[in-house]
Amino acid sequence: MDTNTAVRRAQVYSFLSDAFLYPDENWGEDVPLVEEILCGLDWISPDLAIRPLALAELQAAYRHAFGATGSLCYETEYGLPHEFRQSQELADINGFYRAFGFTNSGRVRERPDHLAVELEFMCILALKEAYTAKDGLVEHFEVCLEAQRKFLGDHLGRWIDKFAQSLALNVDGEARTGYGGPYQALARFCALFVNADAARLGVLLEPGELAGARHTPFDPDLSCAACPVAEMGDRVIHRQE
Repeated sequence: MDTNTAVRRAQVYSFLSDAFLYPDENWGEDVPLVEEILCGLDWISPDLAIRPLALAELQAAYRHAFGATGSLCYETEYGLPHEFRQSQELADINGFYRAFGFTNSGRVRERPDHLAVELEFMCILALKEAYTAKDGLVEHFEVCLEAQRKFLGDHLGRWIDKFAQSLALNVDGEARTGYGGPYQALARFCALFVNADAARLGVLLEPGELAGARHTPFDPDLSCAACPVAEMGDRVIHRQE
């Protein structure tokens, strides 16, 4: 039971979780520290390939990458057949959180399937792994390991490649310069880290291809035509005519 590896993994997951929220602080300043942490892990490259930026530039990059694509960071927006399946997946994610006492009620509140929340949950599981390993709680240690394998296989690891590809397409204008901006580089590293972590835990992830994946549709029976606001708009248009 390796406590050092578990703590390092938790630190990286925590960094990634914070970085995929709107930057109130400059997470780019922490990149050298994260690369030092990664040097202690022999199964992932320590090079994040992220250039340093001022906070204002980082905030502008975030708005450019995510501002017009609100569903980009949510697991259940990627290719589920209908919104009822979306509800089932959200319930399953929440089940993981409840089982380990994880509540999404801090300074920033997001849907349970937001990338930052799922990354933070993996951080918590890695910390619990380190704690149980340190105290020799073998049964609890195995539970923590199995939960990480299950969560990566059923959730985070299943869509992280699609997220990285989708973000690359969203900033393809910058990608032609050979860099693509801090969030494309961050997403590439995040996908590499999650896949490498899953492989280390013995989880076989299927390659996630964005091609052919559509955003989860709304119920086709729901229509804006039935909305009172839409009816008010129709009345205004008729008056103008």
